[in-house]
Order: sequence, then structure tokens, then C-alpha cells
Amino acid sequence: MKKTIAILLALAMILALCACGSGSSSSAKKTLTIATSPDFPPFENLSGDGSVYGIEIDIMNKICEELGWELKIEQMDFDSVLAGVQAGKFDAGVSGITVTEGRQKNALFTDPYCLAAQAIVVTADSPIKGKADLDGKKVSVQTATTAEEFCMAAGYDVSSFAANSDAQAALTTGKVDAWVIDDLTAAEMVKVYNEANPGALVILDEPMTTEPYAFAFNLKDTDTVAKVNEVLKKLISDGTIAAIFEANEAPYTSPLK
Repeated sequence: MKKTIAILLALAMILALCACGSGSSSSAKKTLTIATSPDFPPFENLSGDGSVYGIEIDIMNKICEELGWELKIEQMDFDSVLAGVQAGKFDAGVSGITVTEGRQKNALFTDPYCLAAQAIVVTADSPIKGKADLDGKKVSVQTATTAEEFCMAAGYDVSSFAANSDAQAALTTGKVDAWVIDDLTAAEMVKVYNEANPGALVILDEPMTTEPYAFAFNLKDTDTVAKVNEVLKKLISDGTIAAIFEANEAPYTSPLK
């Protein structure tokens, strides 16, 4: 009798464990944790309730919807985004990140989802009309961006700031002669500033550079990047990403030829 009871109890425990294991695997859902600096409209911005919104957040929500994942957003300064991904603290860096050779040594990038340019912003009375006029001038940029990298390589007198709003303030208060920033964000921020100060800031017609935007993952995360690339290809081809840009009142340049 004791042996029979022991066998029955053992069987009951095995069945219970199998049931628990089955339930957890079927209900488990991958959480994709992204790192972002929400001071880069229209790609990322911060709402009044503290939530992050913008073009890249909309794209990531679409990707997670397609793959059946949950999206979790962590906020930080831009110069901590790629470092956090490299250290494995976050799954992806989603913060208006340009793909460069230097960054590819430390992060695995998805295929580009759009092309952007670096814009030069000056005050309305500025004598600066193009890149050639920046020699010997002071330029403000956001820390750890390609704008900073390019301007330093070009030999400009660079002032770097953790937030683009501070880089903009350096220009409007006369601390620098020009501000270099991604074109779509420049358009958004200059529009807002000029609503309160009509005609105060001008975006020059000549861009500084043209660059591909993508999402950054840990170098070991090849399987995840492959899945994201498949969805990105679909979202670009069917016009979903172009529609997201349009909904955010931003022009879209596809990376596909």
C-alpha cells in the first residue's frame, strides 16, 4: 500500500510539473527592452505624462506587434544608449541612431529604415550660408552623435551638450554661431521655437551629411536582428513606415533603391 501511494504521489508531482511547464511556455512572451533619449522629435519625444512617443516608437510598436513581443522603453541620455546595449543592459538602442563604421564595431545594426541628413541651423542675421562658412566658428551639437563626430573631424570649435534643447539654447543665446542636428529634428525644433520667436532661426539649404538610420542591438543578438529585418523589409515595402512619417508630419526618404 505504501509503495502504491508513493507511486501515485510521484505521478501527481510529475503531472503538476508538466502542467506548470506547459502553461509557462505557452504564455511566455518576449519583452523587447529598448533604450532611448526622448529629446529628438519627431523620432522620440516626451509627453506630459512622461511617456515616450514618436516615429521610432511607432515603428517599434509595429515590429513587436508583428512578432508577438511586448515593448518596454527605458529613458536616458543619448551617450548612454549604445553603451547600455553593448553591455547587455538593454536589447536595442532606438534613438535616431546613424549607422557608422565605428559604431558597427560595438553594435549589430538592423537594416536602415530611412535616410536622414545633418542640418546646419543659424540665427536669421547670421553670415553663415553653408558649410564653407563654418571654418573658425563655434558649433553646438548633442554629445555622442554623428553631428559631434563630423564637426570635430572637420576641425570646428565644438560645444557638446547632453540634450539637443541645450545645444539649441547655446545658439539662441549667442554662445555658438551654428547648431548641427539631424534634419527632421531640426525642422521640428526650429518650427516650435519660431512660433514663439518668428523668423529667429533658419535651417540652411546645404546639408552637412546624408546618413542611414537603423536600430542597434548587441553584437551577439543575430537571431533577433534577423527577425527584425524581415519585419522592417515588409513595413518599408508595404508603405507602413512611410505612413508613420506622414502621420508625424515628417518627410520620408526610403533606404530602398
